[in-house]
Amino acid sequence: MKNTCFDPVDRNTAALATLADPFRRRLLSAAVLATAGGTLAATGLPLPSLAAGAGRAGGALLPFAGIAPSTEDRVVLPTGYRSELLFAWGDPVSDGPRGRADASDSALDQGRQAGMHHDGMHFFPAADSGSPASDHGLLCINHEYTDDGLLHPGGMRDWSAEKVAKSKAATGVSVIEVRRTDAGWRVVRPSRWARRITADTPCRIAGPARGHPALTTAADRRGEFVLGTLNNCAMGATPWGTYLTCEENFNGYFRGPPVPGADQQRYGINEKGFGFRWHEFDERFDATLHPNEPNRFGWVVEIDPWQPHKPPVKRTALGRFKHEGATVTLARDRRVVVYMGDDERFEYIYKFVSRRPYLPGRGDTSTLLDEGTLYVARFDEDGKGRWLPLRHGERYPNGALSVENGFAGPGDVVIRCRQAADLAGATKMDRPEWIAVAPTRGDVYVTLTNNSQRGTPERPGLNAANPRPANIFGHIVRWREGGSDAAATRFAWDIFALAGDPQNPDAAKRGNIKGDPYGSPDGLWFDAAGRLWIQTDVSTGTLNKGDYANFGNNQMLVADPTSGATRRFMSGPNGCEITGITASPDGRTLFVNIQHPGESPGERGDPEKPTAISAWPANQYPGAVGGRPRSATIAITREDGYPVAPA
Repeated sequence: MKNTCFDPVDRNTAALATLADPFRRRLLSAAVLATAGGTLAATGLPLPSLAAGAGRAGGALLPFAGIAPSTEDRVVLPTGYRSELLFAWGDPVSDGPRGRADASDSALDQGRQAGMHHDGMHFFPAADSGSPASDHGLLCINHEYTDDGLLHPGGMRDWSAEKVAKSKAATGVSVIEVRRTDAGWRVVRPSRWARRITADTPCRIAGPARGHPALTTAADRRGEFVLGTLNNCAMGATPWGTYLTCEENFNGYFRGPPVPGADQQRYGINEKGFGFRWHEFDERFDATLHPNEPNRFGWVVEIDPWQPHKPPVKRTALGRFKHEGATVTLARDRRVVVYMGDDERFEYIYKFVSRRPYLPGRGDTSTLLDEGTLYVARFDEDGKGRWLPLRHGERYPNGALSVENGFAGPGDVVIRCRQAADLAGATKMDRPEWIAVAPTRGDVYVTLTNNSQRGTPERPGLNAANPRPANIFGHIVRWREGGSDAAATRFAWDIFALAGDPQNPDAAKRGNIKGDPYGSPDGLWFDAAGRLWIQTDVSTGTLNKGDYANFGNNQMLVADPTSGATRRFMSGPNGCEITGITASPDGRTLFVNIQHPGESPGERGDPEKPTAISAWPANQYPGAVGGRPRSATIAITREDGYPVAPA
């Protein structure tokens, strides 16, 4: 996600759990870090050792030389690798017009073009010749939000209904058809599968919140459909070939009342929002007039990329919160398990376990994500943990999920998911973002990007899973489910890495990275060989300043989960976030997104703020539209044609 887009004040109203003795807490946290496998071994669920020199130490598993930090306004890769521009903001999805250098495209044009700020992404191979193709398929690409200072000529000056319409058309999802040719990867145009899904696209509502009174509006008195999906951050992909796009900072698009209600406060609905000003020309984003409209966002949305006429479906059984992603795996009995993070300070990690199993070629998959149990994670101080069920009627020491606490039925539990997790007593985390499951061992990894408020006098709640005060660099936590079964209700956990700068004079900010250091981990992905790919999201205002002075631009690294060895594989252009990673089945191509290159503090079009600080991608790739920086998808390959990261 965009690192500066979260609310400056967390919305967690439950009291932070603390130990009576802060010194004891620090000792216990240090013990967990120092004995990465030791605490877990006592539970019978050992994880790989992180001791220096263990495993392959980045030898065969990391078959490239790490690059140095870079502040160049371009994509930088190791020797022997190359990148090509595939799909940039304003490029036609199918047969639409190409974006103009001065961004004077209409809202109608933008609805047929790549949106802004590419984020999560997945490659769906075509079934050419009866097997998954590595040179032909569909890419589903999220567009997280809009930078109205770049989207419109004149930014937000002379704000109008047309500018609101264009901004709504620039968010959502792109589905494009791509093919590898002798000249490289190309978008297939026209394509019968290509489409744009925007903030105005009709979506169905499914699951326990369908028809709930809190989801009804004047336009939808039955609570069964909603216009649009927005702030689409990370994602997931199902075994049956559908795409899960995740609505994250939805609250920022709404204007709330001067004094928000308790539920609105819990989800960050306030009078100012994030400054998008959609409500001025589309009144459904005015929560003072339509108080239920914000309840219709904050969901995981399922899209069938091969069925362009099927509407997206909001799967409410997966809970309503600021979804960063929805990582899918299967339990031992083939029930579907979805791991999710709520990306805000002091928020939670969730998983959903379906009631029915996934049986390839048998049964109906259209409702698999509508029935099951939603859980929230509690990380205990001893390296063990529990998944706490968020079921209607469930009782916890803090209270019951029952009528007296505002939960009249299952629909209330998923709509007021954060409040349910508060009552359950889950562990408040340092902005949980992407989650990845190791392909062989099944260990689960999550990035905790940062939390500068952790451990401050106002917010003292340190715990073993979030052990650092003023955690500006973030960390990565991993766990092993009980019995190595994704449906288990108990797990063992440790901290895989504390991000930081080994040159920082403050020992608390040095971290413990073995190899190339990084800060603010965000994107996370495993390749087929078991390498962990880590993408960073240091905010534009922090890049190359203060404690981040030695890191260069945002980057993508690769880690050996066994040894912890880490190497920097890629650096991005000025001001960008590196995000969204997926691969062709043969491993010869990595698709990666470059989000908000050159974004400035004037992203809302304030003429008093600085202008963009990047000329990418036009300064690197011949033929790219210039005029202003553009988020884009790139394809990375090896010059010798072998897999990017061979098994």
